[in-house]
Amino acid sequence: MSKASHINKKILSDQLLGKPVEYHDIYQPLLLRTVPRSFSRKLLSFDLNQIKLTGEDIWTLYEISWLNQKGLPQVAIGELVLDIRSTNLIESKSLKLYLNSFNQTRFSNLEAVQKTIEHDLNYYAIGFVRVTLFQLEDARDKTIGHLNGVCIDKQDISISNYELNPHYLKNSTAQDIVEEQLVSHLLKSNCLITKQPDWATIQISYHGFRIYHEPLLRYLISYRKHYEFHEQCAERIFHDILKYCKPNKLSVYIRYTRRGGIDINPWRSNTEYVPYLTRLVRQ
Repeated sequence: MSKASHINKKILSDQLLGKPVEYHDIYQPLLLRTVPRSFSRKLLSFDLNQIKLTGEDIWTLYEISWLNQKGLPQVAIGELVLDIRSTNLIESKSLKLYLNSFNQTRFSNLEAVQKTIEHDLNYYAIGFVRVTLFQLEDARDKTIGHLNGVCIDKQDISISNYELNPHYLKNSTAQDIVEEQLVSHLLKSNCLITKQPDWATIQISYHGFRIYHEPLLRYLISYRKHYEFHEQCAERIFHDILKYCKPNKLSVYIRYTRRGGIDINPWRSNTEYVPYLTRLVRQ
């Protein structure tokens, strides 16, 4: 058994997820499950301090509901931001189960719900987590946008390999120095717990030797049968591009489609970078 398989097996054995579960509608923080970020980072020999990595995992929570003190249902949309230096990431299905436990629980107001979620996630992530809840009328201006960059998807190439292969990025750069943004809508990985497909749009911003589009697209498509969490895929892609293409500056931003009322949008960068926070058409 490979080291990666052994670690994945350990992660699975520690989860109650991917198994039949009982849905709770009374507040229950013990439903939350975490995964240490160190598991995947050890495989990549990923040192945050050495490469001066920054980033966040930005989640949109579309299905939040609770009862007010008179028993009247309330609803909101949430934004959750986890710093990548937190010890743990939050497993997404457990977060959905946890949020469902608010459905029949009474709270005094929206701020009380927000503080409760933020407190619990800070505790389980062991790191900084920011939670913001929006009334639906406050979210009316959140329109569908798109990520800027050259789309690399319209290439006339044959694909036969769908197993993760970072070696596509070997010798994948030209000699000229450029600064550009590249976008692909063809990224697909798979949930390590549920085995369900995770669809995404990825934006790669870099400064350095020009990256050929064909090997980069082949590399991204090789995730099609890969099983890993969203956040781990983002760091793996960042790591592989940095290792093989050696850009001076690199930012990787992935917006995954919504599943179970949640979308997850990780970004990683070794330079000053502010992601464009917009809902994409598939979200």
